[in-house]
Amino acid sequence: MIDNQLCPCGTKLFYSECCEPIIKNIKKPLTAEKLMRSRYSAYAKTEILYLLETTHYLQRHLYNQDGMRKWSENSEWQNLEIIATKDGNENDLIGEVEFIAHYLENGEKKSHHELSFFKKEDDKWYFDYGITPNLDKKEIIKLGRNEPCFCGSDKKFKKCCGKS
Repeated sequence: MIDNQLCPCGTKLFYSECCEPIIKNIKKPLTAEKLMRSRYSAYAKTEILYLLETTHYLQRHLYNQDGMRKWSENSEWQNLEIIATKDGNENDLIGEVEFIAHYLENGEKKSHHELSFFKKEDDKWYFDYGITPNLDKKEIIKLGRNEPCFCGSDKKFKKCCGKS
């Protein structure tokens, strides 16, 4: 059966032709941006296992599946805005994607702005880590354990998705 819904990632393609084959492991993302788009779609479709599998194995221990699932399920994913990409093409080994994910949580408009870093190993792209651009100071800060969690829970990262 063909899914005639547009893909959440914003390409204006059908989900069944865009991110679904990647999430279902039928196709692989050829670029870091395509991996990032498929991860956004995975949040929109609550495909938490895919999110974990596409996170670099050295970083997986930082993520709390329950926290990710709650954020995914309790958010209405509005749209994905790609701000910039650097490297991350088919022949690269590293890439960066800056994006803003817009969503509603309890009817309130929210956004998640991140600069994500990706690496390719064994011809497969992985999300390595993300940092939050500090727009006031025009500098970038790494998400620390005492920073607010990226999932929007209003908890500290170490008490939420960073809980070991």
